[in-house]
This record gives sequence, structure tokens and C-alpha cells, in this order.
Amino acid sequence: MQWYIEVLKKYAVFDGRARRKEYWMFVLFNVIVSIILSIVDNVIGTTYGAANSGVISSIYSLAVLLPSIGVGIRRMHDTNRSGWWILINLIPCVGFIWFIVLAAQEGTVGDNQHGPDPKAAERGQGFGQPGGPAEPGYPTV
Repeated sequence: MQWYIEVLKKYAVFDGRARRKEYWMFVLFNVIVSIILSIVDNVIGTTYGAANSGVISSIYSLAVLLPSIGVGIRRMHDTNRSGWWILINLIPCVGFIWFIVLAAQEGTVGDNQHGPDPKAAERGQGFGQPGGPAEPGYPTV
């Protein structure tokens, strides 16, 4: 749940990097909430149109549109790709599958052009650690 909230806090942040766990946990919670809201829409009768879309689930989808785009762009940055790669989803059929493959790849180890490694602390590459960044004003060890 913390990963979902963290992405919502950075709702319009399109720079930096998002690790796999952050992206996929957001996707998981997003799908769960969407299913629950669709059920609620059907139970209370707020569905409309031929696609049987619900008012509440549509409002939710609009509310998480920017966070979804932001975390997708940050995920591509973690794999050292441009954020424009999320547009590959617009290719019918294969684009969505291709994006899933890209999003499932391991992120770049260490810093890349989009920022520091979000997993550096887990790898023991914190400030002053061998292979990690130097603390500002201090030489590396």
C-alpha cells in the first residue's frame, strides 16, 4: 500500500526513476481498486453506455491518469530509456505487450542520465560505501 500512496504523492513528477516494485505495486493496487469500484457501480446502478462503464470508476480512472503516466515514465527512466517509450502502448495489440516487457526489466544499476539508482541503499551503495556516491564535501572511500 505504501508504494501506491508514494506514487499518488508524486502525481505529476515525470523526472527521476521508479523501481520495478514501485511500478508493479501501483499497477496491482490500481487494478484492485478499479475492480472494486466497478462492482460498486454495478450494485448501486451508476453504469452508463454500451461498455457498461460506471461513474465512480470513470472518476477514479481520471484521478489516477497523471500518476499512472508519471510512474510509467519514471519506470522507463529506470531502464535508461526516454519517457516517450510509454507511447509504445498506442501501437495496437503488440504495443501493450512490448511495454510490459520493458517495464518488467531490471533497472540500470548505479546512476544513469535520469538520476540516482533507487535501489542503491539495498545494494549497500549508500553514501561513503564502495561503489556508492560520495557524501557532498567528502571523498569516496
